[in-house]
Amino acid sequence: MFLSRFRINTARPGARRLLSSPQALHAAVMSSFPNLLPTDKPAPDAPRVLWRLDQQARAEVVLYVASPDQPDMTHLVEQAGWPAAAAANPDNPGWHTRPYKPFLDRLTAGDRWAFRLTANPVHSIRRTADEPRKITAHVTPIHQMGWLLDAHRQERCGFRILEKPDTERLLPAGTTHKGSPHPGDRYALTVGDTRPLAFSKGSTPDGSRRGKPVTVLTVTFNGQLEITDPEALRRSLTQGIGRARAYGCGLLTLAPCASPTRGNT
Repeated sequence: MFLSRFRINTARPGARRLLSSPQALHAAVMSSFPNLLPTDKPAPDAPRVLWRLDQQARAEVVLYVASPDQPDMTHLVEQAGWPAAAAANPDNPGWHTRPYKPFLDRLTAGDRWAFRLTANPVHSIRRTADEPRKITAHVTPIHQMGWLLDAHRQERCGFRILEKPDTERLLPAGTTHKGSPHPGDRYALTVGDTRPLAFSKGSTPDGSRRGKPVTVLTVTFNGQLEITDPEALRRSLTQGIGRARAYGCGLLTLAPCASPTRGNT
């Protein structure tokens, strides 16, 4: 496994084209792997290529890629990077890749980490009992947080979201009122950078018109977690969390906690 970081040059027309189309960016990411054919489908329990865009500032956008194989992002440098700078410095091809497995192997139950996850929080609904269920995005921060805070989801993913110490909570006991499903500020978890994506998935075989429209709502979560099941967390880190993983969702990354949060039980 490898984890790569690529800073996008937002001033380049090619970069703007990629940033405006998650489908085009997905194709560009997958083209970084010469041994991976477009028709290849990963096994359900196998590591897969995951990617995420982080916008640090208006003109600073970083692409993160987790992958089973080491990528060659030369084409991305030419299209959306700084090709002249890369050519002038052979030691810096325009992206950074590090082996991921040593880090994954060190994960231990009880360890606490800061995390970031861009996901597509959805639920299944129907208006009448005889109507087929429909996958629908959660559109409010309360329900988006509830999606990630779901106890079964956290158990499957191998972690639990930490709670804030009482001294850091703005609301009494961290909730709006007793028995409320609103998480309030009880947890070390924030929701931000919510983006609706709308695009056409491919085109018809004769190229006469675009294919079926696709709408995806992406949400970026930041917070702190404690590892409960290292093996399950490794699967989450290498296989992704939730849906729409082809469109920049599902990649969970960890970093040392800036200020450790005490987890309440």
